[in-house]
Amino acid sequence: MKRFWDRLLPILALVYHWCRIPLWLGLGMGVGFAIPYVWYLDKLVRTGFDGLSYELPSRVYARPLRLARGVPMTAEALRIELEAARYREVENVFEAGTFSVAGNRFQIRTRAFNAGEGQHPELGLQVTLGSGRIAKLEDLGGKPVELASVDPARIATLYGKTRQERRLVKMDEVPPLLVNTLLAVEDKHFYSHFGIDPWGIARAIWVNLRAGETVQGGSTLTQQLVRNLFLDRRQRYTRKFNEMGIALLIEMRYSKQRILEAYLNEVYLGQQGGQAVHGVAAAAEFYFGRELNALAPNEIAMIVGLVQGPSLFDPRRERALAIKRRNLVLREMGQATLISAVEVAAEQRQQLAVSKAGALAQNRYPAFLDLVKAQLGRDYPESALRSEGLSVFTSIAPSTQLFAERAVVDKIKTLAKDTTGLQAAMVVSHSRTGAIEAIVGDRDADRPGFNRAVSAARQIGSLVKPFIYLVALAQPDRYSLMTPLDDSAITVRQRGGKVWQPRNSDNQEHGVVVLIDALAKSYNLATVRLGLDVQVQKVERVLETLIPGADISPHPSLLLGATDLSPLQVAQAYAYLAADGRMLPLSAVTAVLDRNGRPLSRYTSSDNAGELVSAARLVSFALQETARSGTAGELSGLGLGGLHAAGKTGTSDDKRDSWFAGYTGSHLAVVWLGRDDNTRTTFYGADGAMRLWAGLFQKLPTEPLRINFSDNPEMRWVDTLSQSQTDPECDGARNLPFIRGHAPAEYQGCGFSSFTDWFNSRRTDDEDETEFY
Repeated sequence: MKRFWDRLLPILALVYHWCRIPLWLGLGMGVGFAIPYVWYLDKLVRTGFDGLSYELPSRVYARPLRLARGVPMTAEALRIELEAARYREVENVFEAGTFSVAGNRFQIRTRAFNAGEGQHPELGLQVTLGSGRIAKLEDLGGKPVELASVDPARIATLYGKTRQERRLVKMDEVPPLLVNTLLAVEDKHFYSHFGIDPWGIARAIWVNLRAGETVQGGSTLTQQLVRNLFLDRRQRYTRKFNEMGIALLIEMRYSKQRILEAYLNEVYLGQQGGQAVHGVAAAAEFYFGRELNALAPNEIAMIVGLVQGPSLFDPRRERALAIKRRNLVLREMGQATLISAVEVAAEQRQQLAVSKAGALAQNRYPAFLDLVKAQLGRDYPESALRSEGLSVFTSIAPSTQLFAERAVVDKIKTLAKDTTGLQAAMVVSHSRTGAIEAIVGDRDADRPGFNRAVSAARQIGSLVKPFIYLVALAQPDRYSLMTPLDDSAITVRQRGGKVWQPRNSDNQEHGVVVLIDALAKSYNLATVRLGLDVQVQKVERVLETLIPGADISPHPSLLLGATDLSPLQVAQAYAYLAADGRMLPLSAVTAVLDRNGRPLSRYTSSDNAGELVSAARLVSFALQETARSGTAGELSGLGLGGLHAAGKTGTSDDKRDSWFAGYTGSHLAVVWLGRDDNTRTTFYGADGAMRLWAGLFQKLPTEPLRINFSDNPEMRWVDTLSQSQTDPECDGARNLPFIRGHAPAEYQGCGFSSFTDWFNSRRTDDEDETEFY
């Protein structure tokens, strides 16, 4: 051996003598290249990781569902609300986000949430329904509960440039079982390696060979994070070299907790159409419709198993492979003593409880979202809405919206054999708050594009009449519901010599009628005479006050609805009447929270009574008469008499537009029916739009309309023939409201019948031709 080394050493010395210059030169060049290369990678890491931020989409939610004893509710509506909020029907409600049904009794385990007015805790509730209302509200122990809320459904997502679905979480928000399972399967030596794990690579190769498939990955979590954050997906030696170098630098600069948190928020775990699902929190919602802390061990195993291939193990398309992969991960969890052997067996027997379709909101309500974006656009730049992770809470009620959509689709089919080209729009709001609960902007409610509820300005026809009568009844010394009006032909000569001769829809004159009947039966001639008497300009000012931004022209034809308004604008005007004479702006957004759940804005409606409260109540009473015996009298035949609704039909010239506006004690709905090309529909308001309105209220849980007569106005039994008070038992006696202090002072017993003579004796200057200035 000594002889061997004696011979070899001189040879090595000779080789070094001749190669020392190239060797040192090469080493110097390598170092010279490595230093700037490492500096470049380090700068890349510091820029990318220190400033790590995500373009977080904003999430749009419906309103929370309020539950209380006596609130109108049906089993169908409650189920729609729960399913919209991704509640699962189960036998026993042990988990948040579940419900069970037995007869008319619902058991619900709500989720904790914050919709801008404070934190709502998780609750166990028992809701008993009866007679279209909540008969009992109790906790699961049977103790009465005064008020509770169900967390709102997520209805839409506002994305930025990239459609990445992501919900950022902190380490302490992730279940330890999920974190430990991820480490056991993907990176067992995470807390001991320095970014690269040679032993882990060797171990993964051995385990995968024994299993006959990929059970463990060779790359560390740090390397996987590097691939997602810094590198493309092309398979090249330089990419792997860069991946390892960046992983080493990240481990040198950042803590293990920081790296792991970034990974949990970045890892790609699936796809829904154009939406890429990143992070474990978004995956929990996407696959199971649940929060991270509500996941069962088998669901955690499913999510961790997807890391190796979201497409390969997609539980919706590759169910068998997904179950096999999940069970392998469960076995790894058992081997790592994260769960017991008994739990492994039990969890492997569980069905793959993945929602049939992605649980991510698909922006199903385009017409309503148009309004939401318009309202938000006044306070937030679009960039903030699409990248800052805001939570936007709205007023939409999923059950109301669905009932409205069904009413439009189903009822249009019953109107005529050929409904080609027929379009519709509907706006539904809460009478007392002005909160918009539903908007339908197209016969196909899911179709985005032209939003007829917001943007289609059409002639409103007789929908204008209640506001003419409002102006009149606000002058109680001149007008009351029993004031006689002349429904006879009239000629109005306008500026420039143009002559206008209005007619009634039945081409008849009805002589002398009392004011309440003129409105209930929608008599044009009586209304025009009344409008000219109170002045068209006053009607114009009232409408422009109630509908901010509306451009109303004070021509005499305004008195019969010759002005163009959208269904939303009409709803804004009628909201004044439905809200008992209160100025109530309609709104779609209730609150906006930042990504950390801190309130940025609260949108509250004003509750200021207007100057015409008593007059508004008289108009509502007259519109109830419309729904009882007037142009909307068929509502009773449609089973809606018990609602005591107030409503008004409207029809534009040549039946181009069919309208109905009506309200109950808790809901207002305005419906338009027509054609985009403005051709005839053949429908009046009563046999067109009103049928759609009825279709909604036949399903919608709502309060009957009870007008407040406790203070003002006051009810009196009167004889409209004698224009005096009378006894209830008299023939023709009517119980009508009067503004306090303005009821007729005279008393007349039964039998007086000279109404027309009495009225004619008071006519002094009411001619057949009127000049308008």
